[in-house]
Formats: sequence, structure tokens, C-alpha cells
Amino acid sequence: MSISIVPVTLNNLDIVIPLIADYQRFYKVEPDDARNRIHFGRLATAPSQGAQWVALDEDGVAVGFVTAYRVLSSTLAIERCLLNDLYVVPGVRGRGVGRQLIVHCAEWAVAQGYNGVYWRTADDNHTAQRLYDSLPTTRRTWIDYTLDRNALESLRNK
Repeated sequence: MSISIVPVTLNNLDIVIPLIADYQRFYKVEPDDARNRIHFGRLATAPSQGAQWVALDEDGVAVGFVTAYRVLSSTLAIERCLLNDLYVVPGVRGRGVGRQLIVHCAEWAVAQGYNGVYWRTADDNHTAQRLYDSLPTTRRTWIDYTLDRNALESLRNK
């Protein structure tokens, strides 16, 4: 599939917002377009935080996106590039769009001075894992923990 990958800017943010919402729904999060515009708009105006790109088909229709964040690593004592979001619309999956977005993001990261990119996915996201496993990646095992506001409040009340 022939696509072009372009940076998400304030001028084209509106075409990627629906894809971001679909991505959030996939991960069982209710989208908030206003909050998404603010959050992802920040990447378009503050490159020190990261970057985002959208994949456009031959007709200029958004068919996927990838987001990279600049994050600090305490264990390595360096700044790393986190490929935090990768989404391709269901109708074009399996045509290489996801792979092209990952490679684009990794090339950007290397050009920025990073050693590459890293990311994680849900344990049950087998479709994405097939793509990731087809790349020359290294799979690691980590267990994520989250302590949210409600849980913290319950700790305070004990």
C-alpha cells in the first residue's frame, strides 16, 4: 500500500483525532476530543516532549498514526524514545502501514540521537504482537503496576 507519513501539526490534527479516539476505545478508554486536542496538540508545538505522525493513503485519508515520547530512564541514566501509540485502521491492517510507521518513528529517533525506540503492548493484543515479532525486536517481560487516584484515596483512609 502506498502511503505518505507526515508530522501531525496543529493544521492537520483534526484528521488524526478520530483515529486517536478509536485507539483509545480499543484500550477500553472513553475518548475526550477536547482533551485529546490539547494533549496531542502539545506534541505539535513542543517537540521537546515528542512527536507524532499520521499515515495518509493516496487520497489523503488518515489510515494510521504513531506517537513518540521523549522519556527519562533512571536505570540507564539517559533519555529514551518511547513509541507509545501505534494505530492502523482495521480496513488496511496487514498491508504494511504499521511496519512503515514503526520504521519511520525509529528512523526519527536515531536521527534525534536515540539508540532506537522501545514500546509495550497489551498481553492479549496478539495482532500487534505478530507485527512486532516479525521485526528484529527484542521482547522483554515486565509487569506493569498502576496506583490510581481512587486506590490512593483508599490507602489514605485506612
